[in-house]
Amino acid sequence: MAILINSPGGSPVQSRLIYQRIRDLAEEKQKPVHVFIEDIGASGGYMLALAGDQIWADPTSIVGSIGVISASFGLDKAIAKLGIERRVYTAGTNKMSLDPFQPEKADDIERLKSLQLDIHEVFKDMVRERRAGRLGPDDDALFDGRVWSGREAAELGLIDGLANMRTKMRALYGDKVQLKLIAPRRGWLQRRLGVVALSLRGFGLGHDDATSPGFAGDLLSAIEARALWAKFGL
Repeated sequence: MAILINSPGGSPVQSRLIYQRIRDLAEEKQKPVHVFIEDIGASGGYMLALAGDQIWADPTSIVGSIGVISASFGLDKAIAKLGIERRVYTAGTNKMSLDPFQPEKADDIERLKSLQLDIHEVFKDMVRERRAGRLGPDDDALFDGRVWSGREAAELGLIDGLANMRTKMRALYGDKVQLKLIAPRRGWLQRRLGVVALSLRGFGLGHDDATSPGFAGDLLSAIEARALWAKFGL
């Protein structure tokens, strides 16, 4: 089984679900899994890559970003200047935690960081389990959220080596190997904005015209995906 990954990340839950499905199929079919990272396999993209028995990348691929991030905006001062009154009614005192239209609260930030640390530990455990015996002795340095080139990632043990899918699969299984690409259908916005087919926030935008009910949501998803890619300068 050969899998191409080209993703800057997204939902850790979706990454783990896909990861687990790949591992279940690999065990059921008794087949090795070879993962090939193209431009980038970072954060949730690298979490997904861990499903591979072996991971390969280009020397110039971007690999890593083993961490957890949450980003938002503080809009409370902006709406106050505009004379806008925020009206939200909840049952549950913490239902509006980290609402961007209200000032930050220390307790909310502490709770968020606690959640991030918990998810980060799950991610680190996955790396240590799947890359056991291949990571360097100072593996703690791998988990601070940095990214590396494919060449550096190979030296650190995050991947097994430098190769592309066609060349490596033929080297392993012979020149008669035929590779058939299986990918989700690309939607209208993906084709026009260049959003990658594999997005760990949902596999494709799914609507083909700008008048469809999901168009506004698709646009936000496309903007979010582009922002993730821009983070790595791609």
